[in-house]
Amino acid sequence: MAQNVEIKARLDDITIQRRLVAGLSDFTVRFIKQKDYFLHARQGRLKLRLFENGSGQLISYVRKNQTGPKISEYNIYETADPHSLLAVLEKSHGIRGVVEKSRELYHCGKTRIHLDQVYDLGDFLELEVVLGEHEDRRAGEKEAAELMKKLQISEDNLVADAYIDLLEKTS
Repeated sequence: MAQNVEIKARLDDITIQRRLVAGLSDFTVRFIKQKDYFLHARQGRLKLRLFENGSGQLISYVRKNQTGPKISEYNIYETADPHSLLAVLEKSHGIRGVVEKSRELYHCGKTRIHLDQVYDLGDFLELEVVLGEHEDRRAGEKEAAELMKKLQISEDNLVADAYIDLLEKTS
C-alpha cells in the first residue's frame, strides 16, 4: 500500500490560503470537480471518485480519525468506466453517501496541497505528504508541520474526520 501523512483543516477564509499556497507551489494549479461515492466497507473507507472527463478512481484507504498529522495507507485503481463499476459496487456494498467538491490541486515538493470547497460543508485545506516506500513517517510529519506554519494553519482548525463523516454528523 502507498502511504502519505495527512492533515485536514477547516478554513475561515480560503482566499488567504490560496494566496499563500500559490506562492509555495511548484506547478500551476489544477482545478478539479469531484464526486466521491462512499461505499460501505469492512475496514477503512472505500470510495469511487468520478471526474468531469468521465474517468474515475476506486480508492481504498485506512486512516485514523485524529486532528494532527496522520498516516493514510491507500490503494488506487484507475478506471475509464466508473459508472459501470459504481453499479456493481452499489449492488455489492451499498452506497454510504456522496461527497461533491471543487478542488484546487497544488504541489509543493512531495506534498499535494488541496483547497477544497465541499458542498454542504464549507472550505478546507488538505496536505498529503507522499512517503517513499521505506521513508520514515516522522519526515512526513515534520514536512506537514512546516507547511502548516507557512500556510498559517492553526491547530484549532484541524479536523479529524473524513468529509463523509462530517456530512453524516450534519444530517
